[in-house]
Amino acid sequence: MAFRFVHTADLHLDSPLRSLAMRNADLADLVSDASRRALIAIVDLCLEEQVDALIIAGDLYDGDQTSMKTARFLASQLERLHQAGIHTYLIRGNHDALSKITRELVMPESVKIFGGHAEIVEAGPPGFAVAIHGLSFARPQAPESLLPKYKPPVADAVNIGIMHTSLAGSAGHDVYAPCSLTDLHASGFDYWALGHIHQRSHHSGRATVVMPGIPQGRDINEAGAKTVSLVTLGDDRSIFVEERITSLAQFERISVDLTGITEWRTAVEAMHAALAEKRGEVASPHLIARVKLEGITSLSWQIRRDLDLLQVEAEERAGRLGRTWVEKLEVSVTAPGSTSDRPTADPVAELTRLMQDDVISRRGFRQEVEDMVRDLLGDLPAETRTFAGRDEGAFETFLDQLLAEGSEDIAARMKAAEREER
Repeated sequence: MAFRFVHTADLHLDSPLRSLAMRNADLADLVSDASRRALIAIVDLCLEEQVDALIIAGDLYDGDQTSMKTARFLASQLERLHQAGIHTYLIRGNHDALSKITRELVMPESVKIFGGHAEIVEAGPPGFAVAIHGLSFARPQAPESLLPKYKPPVADAVNIGIMHTSLAGSAGHDVYAPCSLTDLHASGFDYWALGHIHQRSHHSGRATVVMPGIPQGRDINEAGAKTVSLVTLGDDRSIFVEERITSLAQFERISVDLTGITEWRTAVEAMHAALAEKRGEVASPHLIARVKLEGITSLSWQIRRDLDLLQVEAEERAGRLGRTWVEKLEVSVTAPGSTSDRPTADPVAELTRLMQDDVISRRGFRQEVEDMVRDLLGDLPAETRTFAGRDEGAFETFLDQLLAEGSEDIAARMKAAEREER
């Protein structure tokens, strides 16, 4: 092997918690510290593998809320690499451009921060030339492709380009320095170390193009194990990419089918079994689960009425498994016969049927709800809007679910009040 490096991006150090459902203080502490733990894991990997370099393709910070304390933590970790003779090459992404302290901190001498004009740095051992190209964001916005600004590839060298880009666009991400995979492959570079999109991707061709994704998920919309790339350049200029896990905590969605279940204890056991199964599949040290209860069950009313109690049950069972957390319970259960068109003597059930068949189906009512949801989405950051669907069809499905479950929740509360009055 001639040259080895670790490629990461989008650390978003000390990013604020996004999930409003995280009311568990211990869980909040775990997630708030996870981005730092991910950086420590990345540095540990560099030291264990004795790589030549660490490449960071932008967004070390999370915008203008970055503190000097956060920057000092970053510098302390890069100092560990400096002491081991490992170089760091990094560019500033759109979030780093917002940071007021980005340019104030003095980094170790082995850290190269590329500026707002394209530069080339020579790397690699004697007899094996490696040219590392980089270009930082000078401002938070970059509506045009940055690719034309990069210098041509260096002849007889392995050319590595570091770029922060949205590529051709991705759901949940604003457009930054857009460019196409075709253009990257045609650039004459050997490896493109990308950043910005939080989902990992790897494209082979004339160039190896890797978007490593975020090294630590921050909420349920960044689910799954998060990783970095360990890249080996062979003496024959071959490129071998390995994926290494860095996430301390892994967000996952879990569905639990309660169809036919009639006892509360049995429902709790079903949740426990689903959590245990997922715990066995998760590669990261901690599992943070969002559990969705589905199916047709006579417990539907009780589940909706006593969801807080069920949350406690779920958290207790997760605690038994160890390093397992329930971030939220979602309810999508229905009562047997709840969608029947037959008349009933139960006034609450009849009201539920009327809401579902008459009120919700009215175009005017649905339009009002749709307008409210769209207004809400417009007030949220782009990366948090995917809960309502990634396209128009998914958005319509989300509205259907919202309206149906809303009527179920209202009916459950009325049923509970009716029982208390007896």
